[in-house]
Amino acid sequence: VQLVESGGGLVQAGGSLRLACAASGSTFSIRIMAWYRQAPGKQRELVAVISSNDGSTNYVDSVKGRFTISRDYAKNTMYLQMNSLKPEDTAVYYCFADDFIGGKVNVYWGQGTQVTVSS
Repeated sequence: VQLVESGGGLVQAGGSLRLACAASGSTFSIRIMAWYRQAPGKQRELVAVISSNDGSTNYVDSVKGRFTISRDYAKNTMYLQMNSLKPEDTAVYYCFADDFIGGKVNVYWGQGTQVTVSS
């Protein structure tokens, strides 16, 4: 599975951005997809996750009510709609996916896309 993010950029506080993660390869086996982010000097944190099984979603508390994760299966693409952005949302955002093939869990990462929110 290969993952390619797009949609990052510079936005003012209160603005919106939509990130996209295009998946290719053996996407039929993906169990979950997620967005992580890493700010300078901080650990990478899970932002939002979506299950392939039932479409259920979960979010870190700091983005609940502002961010929405979704998937378009026809386009093999996952999205993160980010509204009411805050300077503390500034980070590199990474796309993540995992699958379970041959008794082994495999994890996949995108290259990351920079999101910068100015105050």
